[in-house]
Amino acid sequence: MTADARLLLYALLAVIALILLIARAKVHPFVALILVSLGMGAAAGMQLGAAVKAFQDGVGNVLGFIAIVVGLGTMLGKMMAESGAATRIATTLINLFGEKHVHWAIMFVAFIVGIPVFFQVGFVLLIPLVFTIARRTGLSLIKIGIPLVAGLSVVHGMLPPHPAAMLAVTAYNADVGRTILYGLLVGIPTAALAGPLYASWIAPRIALNPDNPLAAQLGGESTQEMPSFSISVITVLIPVVLMLLASAADAALDATSPTRNTLHFIGQPIVALLLALLFSFWSLGRARHFTRDQLLKFCNDCLAPTATILLVIGAGGGFNQVLVASGVGHAIADMAIGSNASPLLLAWGIAALIRVATGSATVAMTTAAGIVAPIAASIPGTNAELLVLATGAGSLILSHVNDSGFWLIKEFFDMTVPQTLKTWTVAETIIGIAGLGFTLLLSLAL
Repeated sequence: MTADARLLLYALLAVIALILLIARAKVHPFVALILVSLGMGAAAGMQLGAAVKAFQDGVGNVLGFIAIVVGLGTMLGKMMAESGAATRIATTLINLFGEKHVHWAIMFVAFIVGIPVFFQVGFVLLIPLVFTIARRTGLSLIKIGIPLVAGLSVVHGMLPPHPAAMLAVTAYNADVGRTILYGLLVGIPTAALAGPLYASWIAPRIALNPDNPLAAQLGGESTQEMPSFSISVITVLIPVVLMLLASAADAALDATSPTRNTLHFIGQPIVALLLALLFSFWSLGRARHFTRDQLLKFCNDCLAPTATILLVIGAGGGFNQVLVASGVGHAIADMAIGSNASPLLLAWGIAALIRVATGSATVAMTTAAGIVAPIAASIPGTNAELLVLATGAGSLILSHVNDSGFWLIKEFFDMTVPQTLKTWTVAETIIGIAGLGFTLLLSLAL
């Protein structure tokens, strides 16, 4: 057995061991992720100290961004819940689309909101709507929530200005405008299949715990006067608008422009969420005449349920980093370079393998783009924009226990590991396969 094949076998065994520890042995996911990560590092031949360092770096890299985003986003969500803003938006959506079609409304809202923001940011912004709509309609959290994450995931993986997509655009020398246009043509039907359609089928087959602590915090009913629909929407869209302005400034203004630097600063996800939260204290708090003590209590109360979530997400990032540091990604890349497949299939296949092995959509997309770009450049007639979409589709497939996003969805929806595999993992796999299929269809038309 070659060294590369041995590495891939160890990675597979690590994933199986992790699932068994959590699902069968009932080991806490945080502990199980640490054990498996260190075991994977040792089996791959890493120095034990290097394995610990890789795990530690992975935790820090993930939590350095996600912990702040989840914290600020959860506080904003609590303000929306306590003020009645989430209820106001949910009620308006239900009235506009009807209870039977509200899951379609959530998918389109997620698709629009997700274009300029990171997946995690869009998720924490919109999850209060999911909890509120599920409570008001009596619909399954799965039926409302899966369309949300499907819409966010598609735009995260396929559409600029997301970082990995932008890097792929640069690597393939693609046109940003055409990539966005083709991404919409491919992404909307892909999100529909993985979101509302799949959610409607799987929801009756998944029985969730009715006592979800985060749903209780973020999906509360308001029986008093609520903020208007317009101020509620404006508040939740502030981060989206600020990030969109930052992207536009980066593209249109000179690097030395003070306006560009200012917009780039306030368009950073952390700053944008902070500004939205501060604005919500005024825009949403004034309608209910909240005192400073009440605002402080809301912020304290909503953070308690996120402690376990953040530890598990961080440990998932640590496992991811151990897999990357052990050379699993390079092993897959080396095996794929000698392939004679078409550029679209090659880009999708390499991204998919790296995604499954390392758990990171960003690592999968950037690595695959770097490998395929010189190959595609030597083949006449290759459509660079479609290469971006194929790579993005592959980078989203089969999210499982080595992906921090897997644990984010699991903990917020209060699901078991098997339930998360049946919902989130399958939805991501549908996105990966359908995204490739629609990209190939579009290539025939072009």
